[in-house]
Order: sequence, then structure tokens, then C-alpha cells
Amino acid sequence: MSMPWQLGEPAPDALHASPPGLSRRPLTTIGPSSGWQLLNVRELWQFRELLFFLTWRDVKVRYKQTLLGAAWALLQPLMMMVVFTIFFHKKAGIPSGELPYHLFVYSGLVTWTFFATAITQAGNSVVTSERLITKVYFPRLAIPFASVGAAVVDFLIAFSLLIGLMLWYGILPGLNLLAAPAVFACVVLAALGVGTLLAALNVAYRDFRYVIPFLVQIWLFATPTIYLPDAVPSPAAGASGAGLLQSILALNPMTGLVAAFRAATLGGEMPWNDLAVSMATTLLMFVVGCLYFRKVEDNFADII
Repeated sequence: MSMPWQLGEPAPDALHASPPGLSRRPLTTIGPSSGWQLLNVRELWQFRELLFFLTWRDVKVRYKQTLLGAAWALLQPLMMMVVFTIFFHKKAGIPSGELPYHLFVYSGLVTWTFFATAITQAGNSVVTSERLITKVYFPRLAIPFASVGAAVVDFLIAFSLLIGLMLWYGILPGLNLLAAPAVFACVVLAALGVGTLLAALNVAYRDFRYVIPFLVQIWLFATPTIYLPDAVPSPAAGASGAGLLQSILALNPMTGLVAAFRAATLGGEMPWNDLAVSMATTLLMFVVGCLYFRKVEDNFADII
């Protein structure tokens, strides 16, 4: 004799019943990830078309309704080169070794301008994409990555002027030129790491939209872009704060990358030791930036 069941409870047979022709399968629950997550390269590859269109969107928006358009990517490092040549070389007498100072400066500025533009745009990218983030799911890392990709287009435009200056002065690179793409890839990796970290911090702490421009200005003068690394006094010289300056230059990933890119394009001795330290620091920043971004990205739609 079966036990009676009350209204509102499932019938005993219904608990084990399955639709005709279908076998029972375990219940799958989909939920957000939590904790520290590694970079999901497979997911980013699946959304590669979205990444491309986000990059192209950033390129078009940046120069929309402008008179000069993409020429601003060329004018920015060019005008900085003129200013630094007048005030730092003509007035202050900062040396540039065997190279003409404006060529020496521009070769560093073309790399630095890309890095500065990339981390600035990536740092504000998530906040400016509020409507997109709150409506549809996609890998959130695609947003800062697309901003860095858009800065690559600016770099290619500015790099064309560097080639013209090299031809004007009759400077032909040697075999070091083969290392230029690898060095620039490290610069891109550094921009991705710093940009994703700033993008995640900017969502939670809106103070970073004011910190980012100040950080870029300080970072420029902490990088031997407009001066030779040898121009910084060593601790043995007895200069006040020389040890601190040398430590900052050593830990700055852009120190070795700028010097290596200059040596790869204009010739000269490749700073292998500085490049190795910069590559290690770059890899560390990329891992930290992506890990922190993945940890907090599930809360973006709630707090943005």
C-alpha cells in the first residue's frame, strides 16, 4: 500500500520519471568564477573577431571629427622631440653619444609614446565601456587589450618618421634590427600588464583617472628616453640620491626596452643585461595585471 501524498508535492513516480527517449543526466550549474584565475587564452581566441572590432572601434573613435586625423600619432612624438631638443640639448647640454640628439630622442619617444598611450587608454577603457559590460558577456580582458592594440596603429605611423630620419642621416641598422620586433613585443606585453592592472583599479577607485596622467609624466623622466643611462650619477660618485635613482632605473622595465629598441634600430651595442631585467619585470607585471583583473572582473557590472 502506497503512502498518500499531499497537494503541492511531486508524485512519487514523477521523481524518477524522464522524458521519453532521454536518459537522466547530472545537473550542470553555471556560475561566475572566483578567486585568482589565469589568462584564458582559448576564450580570447574564440572572441578574436570581437577583439579586432573593438580595436578598430578605438582607432576610429580616437580620430573621429578631427582635422588632422591619424597625423596626430605622428605629431605628438615629433613635437616632443622638438621641445626636448631645444630645452634639454641646446640649453642644458645633455649629450646623446655619437647620434644626433633629435634622432636619439625620437627613437626613444616613438617607443615611449606607444607605451604611454596604451596604458592611458587601457586604464580608462573599462569605465568608458560601461554600457557594453552591463549588457552582454564576453571576455572582459578584450577591452584593455583592444586599447593597447589601437595604440599599435599609432606606433606604426610614428615609426615611419623614424625610418625617414634614419635614411636622411644615412644610418643603416645592422643585424640588431632582427631583434626589434621581439623588443617591441615585450613593450606591448608591458603595456598589457600595466594597462589591465590600471583598468581594474580604475573601476573600483576612480581616483586612478587622475593618477594615470601623473604616473605617465613621472614615468617618462624615470626612463632614459631623452638622456643616456650613463647620465645618471652612480653611487660611487657621491651624489645625493644616486643610489635611489639607479635602483629606479634598474627596476623600470622601460629602461632596458627603450635602450634595446634604440640599439636595434639605430645600431650600437645591445644592452643584454638591462634587457633581461626588463623582460623579467615585464613578465611579472603582465602576470600580476591579468591575475588581478580576472579576480575582480565579475564585480565590474555591479560597481561600474
